[in-house]
Amino acid sequence: MSNLSAAAGTWDIDTAHTNLGFSARHAMVAKVRGHFADYSGTFTIDGENIANSKAEITIQTASILTGQADRDGHLKSPDFLDVESFPTITFVSTAVAVKGDSVVITGDLTIHGVTKSVDVAYDFLGVSQDPWGNSKVGFEGSTKISRKEFGLTWNAALETGGVLVGDEIKLTLDVEGTKQA
Repeated sequence: MSNLSAAAGTWDIDTAHTNLGFSARHAMVAKVRGHFADYSGTFTIDGENIANSKAEITIQTASILTGQADRDGHLKSPDFLDVESFPTITFVSTAVAVKGDSVVITGDLTIHGVTKSVDVAYDFLGVSQDPWGNSKVGFEGSTKISRKEFGLTWNAALETGGVLVGDEIKLTLDVEGTKQA
């Protein structure tokens, strides 16, 4: 991934052009999708030695949106994210490596007061310049986590067997960064 050196520098996450999304199984047969609307973060790419790169992000848990107000309220409640007690989700990288065509960022993800190490594989989309002269960089990434490992254990049994909310959460991260001056 030699063209990654073109992305060297420190970048602010462009919240107008980034999506921090998730999906979870519902009633064993469908997926519920959502995203977070309020977050900030930066990442630094070392073009000479990718291992020296780093990233961090802070997400406001109360900004969760799934397109359904009652569900959003339940997700904000103590049954799930408990936004009063745990107002943020954070990710701080601990390692960065190139693996094949992906950049894998390992980091400490903290949700609901529990920190676990996770790997997020990103595809580098390139570097460009917008019409106002700002340098932009893009990445698409994803990973899967177990919500139970983060203490999010609420569920309801279904009469037909199984549970209402699946344990596996897929995170999809479409990130655009703006280069710091």
